[in-house]
Amino acid sequence: MAEFPHVGKQCSVDTCKQLDFLPFECDGCEKIYCLNHRTKDGHNCSRSCVKDNPVEYTGEKGFTCMLENCHSRELTPVLCPHCSRSFCLSHRHQQDHRCEKLDLSVKVSKTAEHVKQILESKKGKIGPPKHRGSKNPKMAAKVALMKLKQHAVGEKGIPECEKIHLSVQLPASQTHKAMYFSKKWTIGRMIDFAASTAGVTNLNNTAAEKKLRLFVSDSGALLPVEVSLETLLEGEVQLYNGSSVLLENVTPDCHNIYDLHS
Repeated sequence: MAEFPHVGKQCSVDTCKQLDFLPFECDGCEKIYCLNHRTKDGHNCSRSCVKDNPVEYTGEKGFTCMLENCHSRELTPVLCPHCSRSFCLSHRHQQDHRCEKLDLSVKVSKTAEHVKQILESKKGKIGPPKHRGSKNPKMAAKVALMKLKQHAVGEKGIPECEKIHLSVQLPASQTHKAMYFSKKWTIGRMIDFAASTAGVTNLNNTAAEKKLRLFVSDSGALLPVEVSLETLLEGEVQLYNGSSVLLENVTPDCHNIYDLHS
């Protein structure tokens, strides 16, 4: 058989040196290798991990919530219109991030008088809570509470002593979902959690015409977003642990749902 010593090239691996008629050149170390050693792993390429002219990304890397001990991040800044600081969606409400610009007259008060003042300020727009139905709402809530505790969903980490169980009726449907919330939460935060858990579109943080709001199912009364659940439970609104509430998209001038059946 004729030999062609001047055709092809030898593999650069010391233990190989095979003459290959179709040699491969490594784009890392730029040496010549045979078919068996053509890959970087095959010849332990000395430049396989070297990056030429690495460019560090200098753009925005997300916005961390400015509330102490919260490490949640958002792709876009969620600014508080009062203190102009950026928070995550869970802490965007003034009370939830303890806003330094929060008016003392609006801060949470553990008295029924605070709720009464809010409701009275809407006179002419909101009718007084009326009991609709033959059942006592407080007694009905106690009965419903036993069932709700069996399959309610909620945020992990809420102390048992803070849990308030509610049956949430989803927008434009007769579907109810059992959930539990912390009594320390504002109604605004409850709306965000309920919408996220039930997969309901939440446009409250946009300029949409309609916003998600919570209403008491028995009376149709609006629950103010800036007030804590604990305050409402201690007030004159017929809301109890085990009550039913209605989650609905409404315009800003809607302060009471009168036709609960529709």
